[in-house]
Amino acid sequence: MSEHFLLAPLLESYFRRRLTKQRNATPATVASYRDALRMLILFAAARLRKKPAALTLEDLDRDLVLAFLDELEEKRNNSVATRNARLAAIRSFFHHVAAADPASFGVAPTRADDSH
Repeated sequence: MSEHFLLAPLLESYFRRRLTKQRNATPATVASYRDALRMLILFAAARLRKKPAALTLEDLDRDLVLAFLDELEEKRNNSVATRNARLAAIRSFFHHVAAADPASFGVAPTRADDSH
């Protein structure tokens, strides 16, 4: 992979291979994870002033993910349970990224919840 990991192919492989084929996730789980990742991407795009298609894996660093989770609670008034469900989707995606390309492991913030 290139030095800057584009999100689109990683997301596609996550939903097509990881959730659907490997994990045999239910349609409800796929929809929930899709919504969580879509909200994260839109949050990142707005915060970084980039188009969603231009985001890279490096853009989704630990601080950005934590800011997203804080916004869910503070501005969207999500419960802790909902916040944690979103975090589970994000962590699952980053575990997939690390497994699909071990060189990206240092980039993927798999421990985004350490400060909470």
